[in-house]
Amino acid sequence: MRPESPWQKIGRALSSLRLTIVCLVLLMALVAACTLLQVSLGTYLAVERTIRTTFVWWTAPNGLRLPVFPGGGLVGGVLLVNLLFAQFLRLERSWRKAGMWLAHLGLALLFVGEFSTALFQVESQMPVEVGQTRDYSEDVRQSELAVADVSDPTADVVTAVPESLLTPGAVVSHPSLPFTIAVKHWYVNAALGMRKPGDPPSQATSGIGPNLSVRRAPEATSDDTQNAPAALIEVRDGAASLGTFWLSSALGAPQGFSHDGKTWRFFLRPRRYYLPFSLTLNEFHHDIYPGTDIPKNFSSLVHLKDLTTGEDRDARIYMNHPLRYGGKTFYQASFGKGDQLSVFQVVRNPGWLIPYLSCALVALGLALHFGRKLAASLKEAR
Repeated sequence: MRPESPWQKIGRALSSLRLTIVCLVLLMALVAACTLLQVSLGTYLAVERTIRTTFVWWTAPNGLRLPVFPGGGLVGGVLLVNLLFAQFLRLERSWRKAGMWLAHLGLALLFVGEFSTALFQVESQMPVEVGQTRDYSEDVRQSELAVADVSDPTADVVTAVPESLLTPGAVVSHPSLPFTIAVKHWYVNAALGMRKPGDPPSQATSGIGPNLSVRRAPEATSDDTQNAPAALIEVRDGAASLGTFWLSSALGAPQGFSHDGKTWRFFLRPRRYYLPFSLTLNEFHHDIYPGTDIPKNFSSLVHLKDLTTGEDRDARIYMNHPLRYGGKTFYQASFGKGDQLSVFQVVRNPGWLIPYLSCALVALGLALHFGRKLAASLKEAR
């Protein structure tokens, strides 16, 4: 008997049933941990820190981050490789096993679909008041610094800087801006208040900042709370400082200054995703069961207008009946302002069909496999 080559040993190890069991046990532990962490972290952060990550990290008291457990991304990737190797190395290549090949292919697609969702899915919200038209949605978990040239009374020219670039010590520049922006502080969540006698001097020199007390606050984790990020920025024209500003999404009014005959405004706002079409909210209905305050139905009548395709029609969005258009799905999520505001959850997921295809292949494969078994048993019984 010829000895196994190194590649054969690797293939046998990767297709091992023991590896399959280990991965399944690890996934069960991760699901249990994710479920328990939802109490303190909320659904989104719990999933991000356990399932959609390579490792589960622990932060030491000195700030050092250490990997303490394999995350769902790593375990799922190993399990996918294990499944593929087992299929091609151990599963018989014949029509008799066609059902099992389809079932294994469906399971592999299920993992591919989850990886696709983790990498490419984007969730945002679109709050629209009755009679209002919107052509963008907002990401409530990410922020951006919007720098607007408001000199032209007919239109603003806005340059958006993503949150990922607003790290302390960074200097932001762009061809549309005649100045640079130096980031001095960035707080994921901040508590704002008016300065009191005895407070240390403010680091801001312009805008409302000199009158503000800004403190770092614990990051919001529950599903029904949001962070109020804050940034301390200095605007520079070469070596000259044009002012230092405290910006926060909790401040209702923008701040700004004039430079070279132009007027500039700063906004720290949720990140925006602009759409090539618009939605106008015509009606919102909040129905309850007669004689009670129990909600029966939430529905929004919107008008969709797309100048590029000529689409111009009404659509009704209600529970379990979203609007799908332009690669986006609009769900009825919430409401407010005395039933004059409707909030849509906007989801972009290029791989949303993969789980359906996966389940169909698994069902077809199992039906074919056990159908052949049943037919063979009935034939023998005769």
